[in-house]
Amino acid sequence: LVSLNTLSKLSQQTEAQLFIVSVYVRDDNPRFYGFAEEDERELFRKLISVSGVGGGSALLMLSSLSPAEIAGAINTANVTMLKSIKGIGDKTAQRIVVDLKGKMGKHEGGISQILTTSYNKNKDEALLALVTLGFPKAAAEKAIEKAVKQQGIGTDNVELLIKSALKNF
Repeated sequence: LVSLNTLSKLSQQTEAQLFIVSVYVRDDNPRFYGFAEEDERELFRKLISVSGVGGGSALLMLSSLSPAEIAGAINTANVTMLKSIKGIGDKTAQRIVVDLKGKMGKHEGGISQILTTSYNKNKDEALLALVTLGFPKAAAEKAIEKAVKQQGIGTDNVELLIKSALKNF
């Protein structure tokens, strides 16, 4: 099993090295999780160490947001961003923040990414919606930027931003 971020990186290559983690062995049915980057695997391990977060939930989180975005949300206690991920409720998001805040190690770069001038909550919500619909994150980012620049769409209306971005696919 791989995250959407890993899958998009692998689809562009003819050869790949995966970092594998075996997490669950139930009824002689092991589940293996693969990651294109070691950072993503380490974040996965940290996420599954939190009570209530299993391999599927951690993989869904890594499919919805980049490791830097997840780390930034944890380090800044942005429970709202974590709750926006399908399957992550309020209590689980709070537990993730409490258990992992300050323990992100090399994933701390997420804070500067969130605080950049290009940060916009509505853009993030539109991006998360497109990724949840199954679009690759990189393509969704480009479609949103294209909608903002070429079509003159403002970022104050998330629904309009999503509709305009969908026209760019």
